[in-house]
Amino acid sequence: MPKYVIEREVPGAGKMTPEELKNISQTSCGVLRNMGPDIQWVHSYVTGDKIYCIYNAPDEEMIREHARQGASLQTL
Repeated sequence: MPKYVIEREVPGAGKMTPEELKNISQTSCGVLRNMGPDIQWVHSYVTGDKIYCIYNAPDEEMIREHARQGASLQTL
């Protein structure tokens, strides 16, 4: 299965507490559960103002759909 790296702009990500990072990841994991087993989160790397996430997915469109769904949940 193809592997993708997603770069997300998250101002101050490197200064977030473990609890704050956990809350972000829980939103993403909730979207993954709803999308089914074809897309899988592998690992994330946190830098100053960005988070890099590694995913396995059959195609780029599935990654984009995950991003759309995650963004809509974070704005609620």
